[in-house]
Formats: sequence, structure tokens, C-alpha cells
Amino acid sequence: MRSIVSLACLLAVFTLAACGGSNTIPESTGAVDPAASDPAASTRGADGGEFGDFEALDGPGGTPAALMDQLVVYFEFDSSEIRSDFNSMLAAHGQYLAGSRSAQVRLEGHADERGSREYNIGLGERRAQSVRQILLLQGATADQLSTVSYGEERPAAIGSDDEAYGLNRRVELVYR
Repeated sequence: MRSIVSLACLLAVFTLAACGGSNTIPESTGAVDPAASDPAASTRGADGGEFGDFEALDGPGGTPAALMDQLVVYFEFDSSEIRSDFNSMLAAHGQYLAGSRSAQVRLEGHADERGSREYNIGLGERRAQSVRQILLLQGATADQLSTVSYGEERPAAIGSDDEAYGLNRRVELVYR
């Protein structure tokens, strides 16, 4: 039964990703895959330990433990749409939260330096809410999730190039 529920949740995530339209402004240069270029982008929880037992998930990223080690979701320029390469990772976190009702996570939204301070605060919030919606669909409860937007105020990388911009457009999952 648990497998059926997990499969249904994963199907819902893929359906949402496939249905989402794109009304973003395309970047003029090639896309950056920050997770591939920054080994620090995949980190463990604050306690450095495992996140519990749950069934294996198929897809990019490997085992559930490896997916749980990933705590950062990256976004395209001026977008709050979840990229499909983060579906398995978010499914693993959602499944963990659904099975561990005492666990809590803060979703910290960020943006790169382009745009006004106010716009970037709003964009960071939209990004955090997008991740929140996916986790709720996976079985997490609203009490387990909180969101905050830092906009451009807490960059992961300093610089005004595509690599820095790509690392700064993110939502970080911070377990408490």
C-alpha cells in the first residue's frame, strides 16, 4: 500500500512539472547546472546523519539517502518553476517528512542580484512556496514547513557572471 501511495505522489509531481507553462524570460547564455559544478551544493542535514528509512525512489540522483543529502533546489532566471531534475529529490524529502511528523524544515528562498530588492524578495518567496507546494503534495504537513525569502541578501556565490547567478537562484531546505 505504501508503494502505491508513493507512486501516486511521484506521479502527481511529474504531472505538475509537465503541466506548468513557462512564462519566464530566457537567459541569453547557456544554462548553468550549479549542482554539477558545486560539490558543496549537496550537503547533509545539520546533524550529519541519515534521514530515516523509506522505500527506494527511481530516477536521477540515486538512492533515497543520496537524494536526502541534496538540500538545495536551483531555478532558472526569473522563474519559480521547479525544474524536473529536482523531482526525485523533492519526492524523497516529501516522503521523509510524511513518515517523520516531528521533522520540520525551513524553506529559504533566494535570488541573484539582478532586479530590485523588492522584486527579488518576492521572487525568493515564490520559489520557496513552489517547493512548499511540492512537499505538501508528497505528504508533508503545513506545520512541518515554514518559508522565508532572503531575496538577493544572502548570496551563495559572489560575482556577476552566469555561474554566480546560477548558484544564487535557489531554495535551501534547512531541517530543524
